[in-house]
Amino acid sequence: MTHATILKKKIEQKSAKICVIGLGYVGLPLAVEFGKKGYFVYGLDTSPSRIRKLKKGEKYIVDVEPGDVLKLVKKNGFLPTSNEKVLADADVIIVCVPTPLKKVKIPDISYVVKASETIREHLRAGQLIILESTSFPGTTREVALPIFKSSGLEEEKDFFLAFSPERVNPGDKKFPITKIPKIVGGLSSKSGRMAKNLYSKIINKVFVVSSPEVAETAKLYENTFRLVNIALANEFALVCERMGISMWEVIEASKTKPFGFMPFYPGPGIGGHCIPCDPMYLSWKANKLGFKTKMIDLAADLNHFMPSHVVWRVEKLLRDRDISIEKAKILILGVAYKKDVKDLRESPALDIIDVLKQKRAGAVDYYDPLFPYLRIGGINTKRVSLSERALRKYDCVILTTAHSDVDYRLIRENSRLIFDTRNVYKKDLDNVVRL
Repeated sequence: MTHATILKKKIEQKSAKICVIGLGYVGLPLAVEFGKKGYFVYGLDTSPSRIRKLKKGEKYIVDVEPGDVLKLVKKNGFLPTSNEKVLADADVIIVCVPTPLKKVKIPDISYVVKASETIREHLRAGQLIILESTSFPGTTREVALPIFKSSGLEEEKDFFLAFSPERVNPGDKKFPITKIPKIVGGLSSKSGRMAKNLYSKIINKVFVVSSPEVAETAKLYENTFRLVNIALANEFALVCERMGISMWEVIEASKTKPFGFMPFYPGPGIGGHCIPCDPMYLSWKANKLGFKTKMIDLAADLNHFMPSHVVWRVEKLLRDRDISIEKAKILILGVAYKKDVKDLRESPALDIIDVLKQKRAGAVDYYDPLFPYLRIGGINTKRVSLSERALRKYDCVILTTAHSDVDYRLIRENSRLIFDTRNVYKKDLDNVVRL
């Protein structure tokens, strides 16, 4: 039998061993779902603390219950490990490592390269390798494939290679990983079919596209769509502000149209990995080909401007109350990039804190139920309490992230001024001003 026939049979019989590299928001839910379906799964991660937490059943990702992980570990269905030798035993290897941007907006694919080089050291015939890490079009074919081929093995004949973009939305109860349609693009048609066959065991709908490049670009298009539309909402908010019109009411009115409209909302900036970073991969690739992505770059610039605009608005509101920014005591309410998600990546709240410090604000504190302390960049501080007495000492509360587990009535009743960037209070009040 051919390697393809043997691997297909293993996948069907659930005897195929799976190794997920990178146990973050993408990798861990994937590993757990395959484990629940009866596959044996290795979870390979370079973080010793992450491995310890998984083995102890401690929670660190909102979408995965620690009890589910512990159950799989105890019945020998899931093995979190830092030992890369498990790669040789795996029939399927799924790469879910970070792909951040460097400071100059150049893609950093060093984690993908490192993972690929590690896989090559243990690569054997009959394995399926799938990249899920978001990157520029061509990464699978131009970066990963040459590394694997240097082992002497051939794609389609000896091993199979595909790209399948992650579509995880942390904290989304409506669309867990099993209900989000999957896209796969194989280097060969055989690899594409193999990847589809695998994912179909845990995901309802799987679509095969003609190449990894199409799958890579589809992911970037999805997130660029959001980047541009959020930028449009932010620009409308800036215009509405100058006209004395509520952008929030404008959106609600526009939503009554049953076709041709999808609501996007303004805010203090954009966070996470997907929206701020992913479109820049396409922009970088286009620039390499001599094309400038004007709309993407403009949208990114506008969204990155929003933290500075928030501080400018707060500074103006304080000045109207005869309080200078240098003497003002300010509370940042919510530092996570997203509601109810313990993640600080690219959080606009951190940018707001930086801008306030640059302006030498009198005092800048924060409260976030998910983060008891902040040690990131130039920030090193503990969260404050939300008692009545504590709130009354601040000149302004900037509501940047609207977590569910916060008493917003307590905040409104005991704060001198609130600048609400998330429309929590639904209307302007004596002490509430909305973005």
